[in-house]
Amino acid sequence: MFSKEEKDAIYKVIYNRRDVRSFLPTPIPEEAIHNILKAAHQAPSVGFMQPWNFVIVSSDETKEKLAWAADKERRALAIHYEDEAEKETKFLGLKIQGLKEAPITICVTCDPTRGGSHVLGRNSIPETDMLSTACAIQNMWLAACAEGLAMGWVSFYKKNDVRDILSIPPHIEPIALLSIGYTEHYPTAPILETANWEKRRRLDDLIFTDQWNNR
Repeated sequence: MFSKEEKDAIYKVIYNRRDVRSFLPTPIPEEAIHNILKAAHQAPSVGFMQPWNFVIVSSDETKEKLAWAADKERRALAIHYEDEAEKETKFLGLKIQGLKEAPITICVTCDPTRGGSHVLGRNSIPETDMLSTACAIQNMWLAACAEGLAMGWVSFYKKNDVRDILSIPPHIEPIALLSIGYTEHYPTAPILETANWEKRRRLDDLIFTDQWNNR
């Protein structure tokens, strides 16, 4: 059982966690990074396969290369908005990553071979290894928030670029680049929401009972 104060703290972290893009160069205590990784390693995983690994990047040279990979993909994606000038301008104006600013970036990977060919629960739905890794990432985000740190999930890159830069084997999936650091600008709402890219959907509109679309 949790006390009211403990429950309030849990929900406070959930509701206040943000995807952050601006970081200070202030070093991060090793204990905080260890706590964040330990939280990730406590995540549930289908068949208890624990498919994740964590590549901690602090080298400026490597961060420059990762930033190049992200920016290359950002410019490529902008082509999709060429017919919508306003949205294209807004997209190109968004700060989508702080890879060069953050003191640490962690690449979270997924090993689809871990546990062998017959992992309990994964035989039916193969993607559960990546879903398990996503659970680990969410734990990292909540732990970072609890530690007073900001975290940003960089999702603009070609996987093979990241594999080449970090020497990741070809069968390993680089699921996320997570930049972590302190920030002076912790958003009160998601960045894309404040930029009017999209509005938050009403929860009631997303809930069905017994059958799809049955409200």
